[in-house]
Amino acid sequence: MVPGEASSSITQLRRGAVEFCVLALLERRTRYGFELVGDLRAADGLLTSEGTIYPLLSRLRKAGLVTTTWSESTSGPPRRYYGLTDDGARVLAAFRMEWVRFRSSVDRILVPGDAA
Repeated sequence: MVPGEASSSITQLRRGAVEFCVLALLERRTRYGFELVGDLRAADGLLTSEGTIYPLLSRLRKAGLVTTTWSESTSGPPRRYYGLTDDGARVLAAFRMEWVRFRSSVDRILVPGDAA
């Protein structure tokens, strides 16, 4: 692996996981885009730029995994809120099962002292 490839690989891994992190956040309650940005930034390493969240939300909406509603805001223009659909909940549940298996498999190989 040449220098920079590890960073690129981590970026790809992060991008794949962020989609499901957004679904998990929306499972808890509806949120508007900038709120999701803050939540993902608070989780160290999950969001590299604000510009990535809105295209992701658009893709999730087009795929039928999230729904949107507009709501008036007391501190500015109306906000678009995102919520999880039934299909989004099913996709998230399937990902959770696969994630546990995947994470455990990777940990068995990567974590020193674990038997492989």
